Amino acid sequence: QVQLVESGGGLVQPGGSLRLSCAASGSIFNIYVMGWYRQAPGKQRELVARITSGGSTNYADSVKGRFTISRDNAKNTVYLQMNSLKPEDTAVYYCNVEFPPISRVNWGQGTLVTVSS
Repeated sequence: QVQLVESGGGLVQPGGSLRLSCAASGSIFNIYVMGWYRQAPGKQRELVARITSGGSTNYADSVKGRFTISRDNAKNTVYLQMNSLKPEDTAVYYCNVEFPPISRVNWGQGTLVTVSS
């Protein structure tokens, strides 16, 4: 089973940038489809971006063109580069396994991103 630790959140001004990291343990990390999720206060958790083992990516319409998901399999790490941040991006951000479902882990604490002036 994969184990994941998110980091990199914080307070940022509108229009600013932030880079989130998700460090994974597990010998088969390189085959997992990984995803970044977020949950805003009072709202459901939503998928923000995903990346396959081959590097193919998908994004939610709300972040397309502003966020970039990437991975470094040698470091067992997936990243989320967030640019042109908006107040509506404020949320707790989580990473997890998209596929295979059997390799998903329990949702952890995530990392809080607050976009405010």
